[in-house]
Amino acid sequence: MTGSVIVAESAAAADIADTKAAPEIKIFDELRFGASGSIQTGHDHEAGVFPEVEVLFNPFGYNPTDNWKDQLLRPRIHLGTSIGTTDTAATQVFTGLSWTLTHSNGIFTEAGFGGTVHTGNLDDWTKDGPMLGCRLLFHEYAGVGYNFDNHWSLMAQVAHSSHANLCDGPNAGMTRAGLLVGYKF
Repeated sequence: MTGSVIVAESAAAADIADTKAAPEIKIFDELRFGASGSIQTGHDHEAGVFPEVEVLFNPFGYNPTDNWKDQLLRPRIHLGTSIGTTDTAATQVFTGLSWTLTHSNGIFTEAGFGGTVHTGNLDDWTKDGPMLGCRLLFHEYAGVGYNFDNHWSLMAQVAHSSHANLCDGPNAGMTRAGLLVGYKF
């Protein structure tokens, strides 16, 4: 009987150790904040600076230490906003999927695809800024960044939003470039 008690206690201790080693569930994986500016020229240029905030969620188990194939199979979900600060600049709220590839020496590359809703000019030829045709647009971005440690990063990105000629009206799109500081939880 003593042997049964020892085996049962060992099994219970192993279960407790496994429970303690389980990963912590997080509401979101990373918070990014920064600013961008329009890189379009002429009538399609948006004046001002665009403060940006983005949250990344990790429901598919993305792990930056996995091999590149596993990283591509596990995108994160992004949700963010880019705030127009002048009357010719559109505010956007966007969401979609982000694929991040971690390289050596802390460098990473990232691409994202999804959709956005915006407050910009639809088809008024008398206003400055791009004519966007409809409120719902595709939103995609590409970036390269550097992880300073397990928490802090800096990323340069170019983002574009347009409707790909899938709705009536003009399709000048919005193209912006900027820097984002990230904090991974």
